[in-house]
Amino acid sequence: MNNLKLVIIDERYCNHLRTFDSRVTYNYGKKDTRPFIGILFNVVNVEYFAPLYSPKPKHLVMKNTLDFLRIDSGTLGAINLNNMIPVTPNNYIVPNLNRKPKDINEKKYLILLQKQLRWLNSNIDRVKDKSKNLYNLYINGQLPTNIKSRCCNFKLLEKACKQYNTTKEL
Repeated sequence: MNNLKLVIIDERYCNHLRTFDSRVTYNYGKKDTRPFIGILFNVVNVEYFAPLYSPKPKHLVMKNTLDFLRIDSGTLGAINLNNMIPVTPNNYIVPNLNRKPKDINEKKYLILLQKQLRWLNSNIDRVKDKSKNLYNLYINGQLPTNIKSRCCNFKLLEKACKQYNTTKEL
């Protein structure tokens, strides 16, 4: 995979993962209005999804950390890499960002997603390096306790992902 791509994660899949790890995020009560959307990338030969967050004033002043990356200095939102989860193509769909929007709000949202994706792809090495570094520090038990406590359990979720997708294929 050369470029990052945006995907929408299947809500049932996320619900399954939450039975193994309560740190798998929800879409903050917006399940009916906005999909759970984020970027795809590979970490140690496993496809991972990290959710994108819309811009908020706090993103402008927060600092980038091991598990947090501001998109365009926070003007376009952020990615909490601690919330990344393993996925397979069975667990997501690729949205059409060029579709005709049904209203002005959807148009603004699609423009935001396009801008986020452009910035992320122009900083692809930074995104991939940060995600791999976080993953490796977590797996090797080298993360500070405060960061580890907010990370999903990557290895446990990889097993849950495999189980879900094996069962789904039967």
